[in-house]
Amino acid sequence: MKKIFSIALMAVAALSANAQNIQLHYDFGRNLYSNEEGDRQKVTATLEQFKADDWGSWYYFFDVDLTSKTTRSIYTEISREINLSKNLPLAAHVEYDGGLWHAPAIGNGSYQQAGLAGIAYNGHNADFSKTWSVQALYKQFFKSYEGTHSYASFQLTGVWGLNFLDNKMTFSGFIDFWRGEKANNHGCLVILSEPQLWYNVNKHFSVGTEVEFSNNFIVNYYNDKTFFVNPTLGVKWNL
Repeated sequence: MKKIFSIALMAVAALSANAQNIQLHYDFGRNLYSNEEGDRQKVTATLEQFKADDWGSWYYFFDVDLTSKTTRSIYTEISREINLSKNLPLAAHVEYDGGLWHAPAIGNGSYQQAGLAGIAYNGHNADFSKTWSVQALYKQFFKSYEGTHSYASFQLTGVWGLNFLDNKMTFSGFIDFWRGEKANNHGCLVILSEPQLWYNVNKHFSVGTEVEFSNNFIVNYYNDKTFFVNPTLGVKWNL
């Protein structure tokens, strides 16, 4: 999991202006793709927070990928939105993406860092049981380690949250489209989506699943496969 952006947090934040949760997911990717993803992490722990204020909102998450022996990686996305109008649901959006990883056979390294800036269109129904956001962003990748270089890109993001069955169920998630580059520096369209379905046992504790759909996102040295579906089982504690 590289991004677990749950805009359903907005529903809680509408009342408290602050929502935070901790998630723990068991990932089945390495079981489904033993060659292509044989070294994929087994467990991901996530800390996520949304905080609204008079100017707009802050959002961040930290993903910590774990194996049975070590911490595999730490990845974060931190964003700030500033409301542009009281009459229109438009906001200026700025964001930083980046993190560190560890591979036993290679050593330590970092994800290629990126900065994003653009416009977000955010919406919700009267009781905040349905929330959504569409973001159009300029994305700048930076030279982060040997073999990478700086290049300009774009990203289009859609985010949704839906509470139903008297708030016992939550369906939330995101889909990202951005221009990436392959090892030969040829451009490609990267697609990443991570819908989540949760059963809310009470206002604090939830059990559910996340399914990561991706194309041109996972580095695969074994064959030409680019599309992967990686499901998880998870628990969530709302603070």
